[in-house]
Amino acid sequence: MHTRESQITLEVARFIEQMGFDELPDEVLRLGKRCVLDGLAVILAGSQQQCTHIVRDFSLKNSQLAESTAFGDEPVKLPAMFAALVNGTAGHAMDWDDTQLSTTADRIFGLLTHPTVPPLVAALAVAETCDALSGKEFMTAFLTGFEVECKIAEAIFPEHYAKGFHTSATVGTFGAATAAAKLLGLSADQLRHMLGITASMASGIRVNFGTMTKSLHVGRAAQNGVTAALLAHSGFEADPNALDGPWGFFQVFGRGFDAERIVGKLGNPHTIVEPGVSIKPYPCGCLTHPSMDAMRAVVVENDLTPDDIEAVVLYAGYNILNPIRYTTAEDELQAKFCMPFLLAAIVISRKAGFQEFTPQFVRAPQVQALMRRIRMAFDPAIEAKGYDKMHSRVEVMLTNGQKLVREADERYRGGPDNPLSDDELVEKFADCTQSILDQATREAVIEAVFGLDNLTEIRGLIDLIASA
Repeated sequence: MHTRESQITLEVARFIEQMGFDELPDEVLRLGKRCVLDGLAVILAGSQQQCTHIVRDFSLKNSQLAESTAFGDEPVKLPAMFAALVNGTAGHAMDWDDTQLSTTADRIFGLLTHPTVPPLVAALAVAETCDALSGKEFMTAFLTGFEVECKIAEAIFPEHYAKGFHTSATVGTFGAATAAAKLLGLSADQLRHMLGITASMASGIRVNFGTMTKSLHVGRAAQNGVTAALLAHSGFEADPNALDGPWGFFQVFGRGFDAERIVGKLGNPHTIVEPGVSIKPYPCGCLTHPSMDAMRAVVVENDLTPDDIEAVVLYAGYNILNPIRYTTAEDELQAKFCMPFLLAAIVISRKAGFQEFTPQFVRAPQVQALMRRIRMAFDPAIEAKGYDKMHSRVEVMLTNGQKLVREADERYRGGPDNPLSDDELVEKFADCTQSILDQATREAVIEAVFGLDNLTEIRGLIDLIASA
């Protein structure tokens, strides 16, 4: 067991304090811009979801200070921490935000985190409270928060997720707090207090997967992170070693951590580069994406329609079967954790995007009928391969008696081994923002994001999105 003397908190604080734009490698900056564009896309898409509307209305009723923008078809100004709450909820509302990859077989994919949204929305919220903040300062804060979040998620024992914590909620709070703290210019001592406050504000449990509260996890991570940074900036104190020791975050939340995954590893290399992150082609957990792509390949190659299909069985291990837990979906939230729906959507639409994750589509008779012909099954041979890759196999029985079999590709689309191209990322941005941004504004936002390091004032990008 690691004690207070291991000084992980001190090392994290020093990394945050010392990180500057000039220390960011070109590849980190390139990938960071892609994550920002994707993050803005999913925030704007999720801003149209009912859960976000509820959180926005709640925030408006309980706040008076208008300082930071909550995005959507009706942008509003809120206190920074409430803007982070609303935008963070929106960013995870469709489960379309990017995913950090694990590096070993014992790290369940879900153990790690959705790294972009918490530090992005925290940085956006705090940026509007700062004067003349440049794109370079913004990217430095965002990428520092991104890296701290990912390394904490990588280091904590897998028990953290396995026992029911949602890492995007718990560890995401550190990403948000770090980004906010960087923009606020916290001192070395204040950074350690910030980490201590954050450790006590981190929360979120997996029982709420498939409900509105899962998206609230990320909203609260962003809100709590901004709050922790603002409190520390105001002189609020906490234990300066809150990641360490028997009562520290790692031990309490995960019963320990692997020191070699974080000691000397912050920015060495940056997680955004190695092992990388996956930018999602579908608005659901990345655990399901290889299976969906396998189903799409079968459908397209054989030109199948729903009437051609007698039954479908998806074989997988428990890392997929346990979290993807709904046998049928009654709404778009359950649909994200329902493999029969996800495969049915692929069969019917040959895609699964913004329009497929609506109540109207999920409840359509054709979709409901096809879901009942699709089931999941455990395969011990797949389970034995471990959890560092997402293994599955789809078997499709046709009405003519033929059986079609397809193994999911380990190099799944959207992952760092098979990333979405910039053009595909732009297409996703268009799908997410089709009812909010006109074409001219969309192109202007894309240009601004890819040129973030040349922006003299980040508020210009925020105003551009909010005024569309």
